[in-house]
Amino acid sequence: MTTETHINSTPKPETTTGKRVRNFLIAIVAIALSVALVLGLRTETNSTSLADLDQASTPLEVAISNGKPSIVEFYANWCTVCQKMAPDIAELEQEYAEKVNFVMLNVDNTKWLPEMLKYRVDGIPHFVFLAENGETIAQTIGDQPHTVMASNLDALVAGSSLPYAKTSGQVSQFRAPVTPANNQDDPRSHGSQVVN
Repeated sequence: MTTETHINSTPKPETTTGKRVRNFLIAIVAIALSVALVLGLRTETNSTSLADLDQASTPLEVAISNGKPSIVEFYANWCTVCQKMAPDIAELEQEYAEKVNFVMLNVDNTKWLPEMLKYRVDGIPHFVFLAENGETIAQTIGDQPHTVMASNLDALVAGSSLPYAKTSGQVSQFRAPVTPANNQDDPRSHGSQVVN
């Protein structure tokens, strides 16, 4: 009886049709996984743009008057370092949104020239950390690791000194536009225009 049971429990060899179906299913699953991986990576790398961050940012006027500490980022759309940091900034903004204002100021917009001069922006990204009353606490320039930014934000929220104040990383060079000295539209020119 043991021999009979053993003989009956031996698996039957798989048919050619069965092998084809199995191989076909494996191929379909592999293709589906590959497509999902490519789409997932593509979505992840394009998930955060500087324009999205700018659109979601707190206006500067609100940030300096709403009683929350703020981080102000001077950036430009062409700035590769700014683009590289965008996903980290977006993640930090999600984490600290209730406690900290995130302000984005595009250096290509001359509206922000007074602020660029005030904070001496000569490389981007340029981060300015402001206390609840709008007073400047610290500034950092260039590519900052996620952990450094998080530590600075933790200290900003706690009202303590920033552990990585005045740090510098890789920057994109930028020169703030200068108002021409001999501008005929300048109301201070007192009619010193030359008429031809």
